[in-house]
Amino acid sequence: MLIRIVGTRMPGSSCRPVGAPRYTDIHVGVQRKNRPRELLDPQPGDAESVGWTLDCTVDGTDVRGPHVQGRPGERFVYLSWTAAGEDGTPTMFRRAKLMLADVPADVLAAATISGVLEARLGLTDATGNPVCARVTPPAIAWTAGA
Repeated sequence: MLIRIVGTRMPGSSCRPVGAPRYTDIHVGVQRKNRPRELLDPQPGDAESVGWTLDCTVDGTDVRGPHVQGRPGERFVYLSWTAAGEDGTPTMFRRAKLMLADVPADVLAAATISGVLEARLGLTDATGNPVCARVTPPAIAWTAGA
C-alpha cells in the first residue's frame, strides 16, 4: 500500500514561534524511521502545497514501512520542519506527528483494497507557524485513494 500525504496552507519561508528564535529557509520533509536527520524530499515552507508518497505494508491493522514509526497500535509518520542553521546546514526545529491509529478502520480497510491511504492537512497552525505535535482529525483527513 502507499501512503500519500498532501499538505496545504503552508506557513511561508520563515517563522518565529513564541519563545523561539526566528527560523529562515524553512522546509518540511518526512522523517525516516530511526533516522531523524534523514528526510524524504524536503519541500519549501512557502510552496503552494507539498506532497509525499510512502511505501508501506499492511498486516491487518498494522502499518509498517521505512517512514512509519512507533509500536504496533501506536504507529505514526513524522513531518519534520528544518531551518537553515548558522552554517547553512538544515536543522530540525519542530515535528508534526500523523497518527496512523487515528485512521478509521473502514478507511484503512478500503485503502488496503485500493492500494492508497491519503492524508490531507493544513501545515500552518493557528498562530501562523508550522504545524507541530500530534495532528488529529479534523485537522487531518484520512481517506482511501485510488
